[in-house]
Amino acid sequence: MSPNAAIVILSAVAGVLLVLGGWLLIGRRRSPDEMERARRLFLSARGRIVEAEITDVHGALVGYNYDVGGVTYHVVQDLTPFLDVLPRDATLLLGPATIKYSTSNPANSILVSEEWSGIRIARPIPMAKQKGA
Repeated sequence: MSPNAAIVILSAVAGVLLVLGGWLLIGRRRSPDEMERARRLFLSARGRIVEAEITDVHGALVGYNYDVGGVTYHVVQDLTPFLDVLPRDATLLLGPATIKYSTSNPANSILVSEEWSGIRIARPIPMAKQKGA
């Protein structure tokens, strides 16, 4: 192989590797919905459980309070992805619940995820139905 051909081949391989490396480093941008789903799944798998109180329901927005280390947190979670498994009567959601929170950031918490629910109502919420969504 001539030296010129080797330089051309090496340059082409280097160019492909640079493009591939740039794509891997930057990665594809995740949508806000994908990032929220990843956050919920992380907390569902690794979050610490604590008692909470659901205090407010406005459409798909559910507000709840919980205490961690003597600090009271007031949080709202948008439950739009789970409307098909929640009761139609929002007042059934009010009252005691269980949440999962991040030990490194206790303000980061969830009431419901694709794999877990801390809502206590008369009939259980079938979360397995969400896995295909």
